Amino acid sequence: MLDNYRFGDYVSEYNFAQSIEDGATVPLYYTKRVPTVELKNDFLDSDFSEILEQDNLTDEEQKRLENHYARELEVIKRDDRLETIAQDIVYHFPRRGFLGKGMVVCVDKFTAVKMYEKVAHYWKEEIKKLNIEITTEKDEGKRLELKRIVDYMRGVQMAVVISGEENEEEKFQIQGLSIKKHRDLMNSVDENGFDIEDHFKNENHPFQLVFVCSMWLTGFDAPSVSTMYLDKPMKGHTLMQAIARANRVFPGKDNGIIVDYLDVFKYMKRALADYATSEEEDMPVKDIENLVDLLNQAIENTTEFCGAIGIDLNELASTYETFKKLDLFENFANTILKNDEWKNEFKVYSNTVEMLYESLRPDIFKMDWHNPLKEAILYLRGIIEGKIRPEKLEEARKKIDALLDQSVFAEQASNYEIVKQSKEIDLSKLNIDELREQFKKVKYKNIEIANLRDYITKKLEQMIKKNITRSNFAEIFQNIIDNYNAGGSTNDDFFEKLLKFMEKLKEEEERHIKEDLTEEELEIFDLLCKDKLTSAEEKKVKLAAKMLFETLTKKKAELFVVGWHNDSQPKEKVKSEIITVLNSYLPDSYGRDVFTQKSNIIYEHIVDQAITGFGWMAS
Repeated sequence: MLDNYRFGDYVSEYNFAQSIEDGATVPLYYTKRVPTVELKNDFLDSDFSEILEQDNLTDEEQKRLENHYARELEVIKRDDRLETIAQDIVYHFPRRGFLGKGMVVCVDKFTAVKMYEKVAHYWKEEIKKLNIEITTEKDEGKRLELKRIVDYMRGVQMAVVISGEENEEEKFQIQGLSIKKHRDLMNSVDENGFDIEDHFKNENHPFQLVFVCSMWLTGFDAPSVSTMYLDKPMKGHTLMQAIARANRVFPGKDNGIIVDYLDVFKYMKRALADYATSEEEDMPVKDIENLVDLLNQAIENTTEFCGAIGIDLNELASTYETFKKLDLFENFANTILKNDEWKNEFKVYSNTVEMLYESLRPDIFKMDWHNPLKEAILYLRGIIEGKIRPEKLEEARKKIDALLDQSVFAEQASNYEIVKQSKEIDLSKLNIDELREQFKKVKYKNIEIANLRDYITKKLEQMIKKNITRSNFAEIFQNIIDNYNAGGSTNDDFFEKLLKFMEKLKEEEERHIKEDLTEEELEIFDLLCKDKLTSAEEKKVKLAAKMLFETLTKKKAELFVVGWHNDSQPKEKVKSEIITVLNSYLPDSYGRDVFTQKSNIIYEHIVDQAITGFGWMAS
């Protein structure tokens, strides 16, 4: 997507800026870390980088490199310099905001192995140091953050990926290094047939950090890569391809970070000339300092938006005393929750603030930057989203560096908050009459309504995943909300409608008991039902649902082999089994057309379960 695509003669160019605008890539930000190397000769104008771009040098090229560029190589590969960089990587990698995968680009194969060993050494030392800090740190918030870093570091795997060559073990031994364990890992395949490249491309695999010199810099795509550590002279097309490893779109990844240890960025502008717009300020690879400006602008924009709807955020951050007045936070949250448009806009603004701040980690910790409005905005969002509760006030107090009164939110905690603690929301434990009485007493009704809406939304998601036919409940729920947003209901009336809707949800959740069916059988029954069934016919449909579920469950290993939904032969086998069972149990009133329609509905639903990973057959 980043390269210029040519078909025959030059036709068109699709550049960095356009791909970002189209959402095909994420923006890249650049940061120089630790003292950079300044070389007197412009190595990017020589053939130095061209030789380095080659994966396997001939003996003649190696000799030429050592003879002509001895000084450059000596500076770049100096041991104390590599030690400093290794320590910096160990500090930087686990403290980033988005913990995507990373690539360390080294000047040659020997340095890649050497850098791996240094990082691995300091990685263990850092874990030991952090464990000591955890035991001595008195601040609970800081202690939890340190523990998070340690837990992450313990789970990270790293490896070297370089091309092989003849007599490589001997060549590495001459350098005082061993390549064998790295080569064995590069050549290994696990029990599922996956190799090291598959593991790095798998965002869920613990292989998080790779050390390379030429491999995987071109023609390699792993969207979860978010950080590139550059310590190798590169230019032009190769440089652009290398940094593009970090700009792929991936969930939760708002940008890529290029960490430069060789001051490559001053040469990057030349390479970008062919890929981006001509003006420097429009280049999509920007200094990370630009992110600070964007963060400040995002906070200012949020403050202006809040001011437009009658909320002065400066009241929250002007003095420490105002942070004690949590009633002010509740009052502002109640205002924002008056309508969904304000709530959604504030969510966009506050999410932008958080995203930019997280993208600046850990660099922002070393910058002279502090803006209390950032914490006020994120704390206010926490109240609006129902994520800040009485038991969390102590942690919140430390985050905003102010004393908070733990009793302020006592009236806000509804009994539905208690039953939301588990993953599965249990409506049977909810006292709707108690909620009704509680609502009459609360001061901030919009907050109470928002909490109840959030509760219902989560419960609906769970119920629809169990039975797809319940989607009509989602439509009813949305109609109630739309009517309120249009001014068709007062707060009291809206809350009452939500409570009555919850009563219907409660009845629906218990319906499978009345029908003498399991949740899974009920879904099949609902999908099979048609209009105007007699009592006897309904019993037969229930039996068909039970028998189909029982049959498919018993034959699960036989029918639902890995990837069955992508193969026509096993798909046909599943469909045939469904037709056979339904043909044996459905009542005669299901004529050919209705029978075919219902069989297809069941079959397509099971295929959807396999594709999405939701539902009883996918579990």
